[in-house]
Amino acid sequence: MKIPRRLVGLCLFLCAAAIGTPSVLRAQGLTQALQTIPAQFSDGSSASLEALLVRPTGPGPFPIAIVSHGSPRDAADRATMTPLRFGPQAQEFARRGWATLVVMRRGYGGSSGGFVESNGSCDNPNYVQSGERSADDIRQAIQYMARQPFADASRVIAVGVSAGGLASVALSANPPPGLAAVINFAGGRGSRGDNDVCKADRLVSAFGVFGRTSRVPHLWIYSENDLFFWPELAHRFHAAFTQSGGRAEFIDAPANGKDGHHLFTAAMPVWTPYVDRFLAANGLAPRKSLIALPESRLSPPPELAERNRQGFLDYLAAPDHKAFAIAPDGAFGWKSGQRDQAVARQGALDNCNKHTQKGCRIAVVNDTPMR
Repeated sequence: MKIPRRLVGLCLFLCAAAIGTPSVLRAQGLTQALQTIPAQFSDGSSASLEALLVRPTGPGPFPIAIVSHGSPRDAADRATMTPLRFGPQAQEFARRGWATLVVMRRGYGGSSGGFVESNGSCDNPNYVQSGERSADDIRQAIQYMARQPFADASRVIAVGVSAGGLASVALSANPPPGLAAVINFAGGRGSRGDNDVCKADRLVSAFGVFGRTSRVPHLWIYSENDLFFWPELAHRFHAAFTQSGGRAEFIDAPANGKDGHHLFTAAMPVWTPYVDRFLAANGLAPRKSLIALPESRLSPPPELAERNRQGFLDYLAAPDHKAFAIAPDGAFGWKSGQRDQAVARQGALDNCNKHTQKGCRIAVVNDTPMR
């Protein structure tokens, strides 16, 4: 079976990724490597930021894209996060000619420095301060990339999701050299439950504050069934930002799954046309054609029924670390985007065993069949 892939072999996670000698995987014109970014902040503190670099193979120079993640509602989940989770999305930007860095801000995943971007209590949130502190980490990532010989620091885009979207908008209010555009996917902060944001009016006001000094073009994409920042609220963000002087094109993306807040990871075919049009309209399309995706010839486990083959295709497109489990009766389950293989394996077994009494085995880990 010949299957287009969204992500190829990010198993390099197990390799050390020191700054000068990153672990590298080359496949059909793309280079992928984990990075450790030394960061020095204006208050004198320092940190090491975990990151994933995906870029076109070759000397470049390539324009820079920084991808910034969201913030989970449960603080305990921050430590489990990994830049590998956004590997497929980073690859989409790299295919378009961007040297793309997925950076984990302080207090998330393997990044050090402690969590610094709290918006405070739900009764008295400070979204402006939170956005600015998050933007500091993006700024450090841009400075790191600007020092790389393959990077063109005169053309930088900030791509952010959820809290990372707010951070990217905040960055544009005090832009680093070279910032050319912002792409905001479902940006915001302070969601404590479905359709429930702490002091939503203050979040709207924060977007207005950032709009006062933001001058680069923005693309904002929010899904119609976003349960974190619902359409009426998202349009208020946009109105506050643009009425203060900001420039932002707003896209009402169609509903996606049970919660459209996850559009960035769940529906790349939906948003890539929006991004392509925006980049082209702003003179930010470095390639005329996409770098070809690698292909997988990995066959599904023999126990898997034909009607369930799409589940295996979804697994193949998912980010590492991941595992696929199967039972003798064809029940299956998988887990992806984990910090290590052991967690992915256990998650796959747990998901599989929910659907069978026959017992499950691990059939595939990342892209390797298990015999």
